[in-house]
Amino acid sequence: MKQWTNTVEINAPIETVWQLFDGSLENMQKIMPKVVGNQPVTITDEMVGSIYLQKYQEGKRVMEYEVETLEYSDSSDEKKMKVGFTLGNMFDITAGYHLVKIDESRTSFTYTTTNLPLKWFVKLFLLFGNDKVVVEFVQRVKKIAESAN
Repeated sequence: MKQWTNTVEINAPIETVWQLFDGSLENMQKIMPKVVGNQPVTITDEMVGSIYLQKYQEGKRVMEYEVETLEYSDSSDEKKMKVGFTLGNMFDITAGYHLVKIDESRTSFTYTTTNLPLKWFVKLFLLFGNDKVVVEFVQRVKKIAESAN
């Protein structure tokens, strides 16, 4: 299994950043433009265990998979969400979003993702993996949150 983590300071209040992860397709597409669908299947009161049917478009191909909320906490000073899904029966993937309020107008954002190959032959792909996608995602969240502020 490979894991990548990146942290950035965002010049926006924690609630402004957290709104990007509220599950609405409109907000999700601001930071994940290739997500073309995000339908709730099961929503739990505590959010953990909630399942969404998500559609992701790569070129002309649209992949569909269930995303489960594995961790969730929402306080005024710290917010966390971790989701997991299986991509193409090839990889088990998790994505974790952790926000910490620095002060009223600044937030620390940490993104952690893991990738576990489910087939022996896809392990080779991870040898060439790097954190470029993670860094780009964190910078996109920063840019969108700061422009909304």
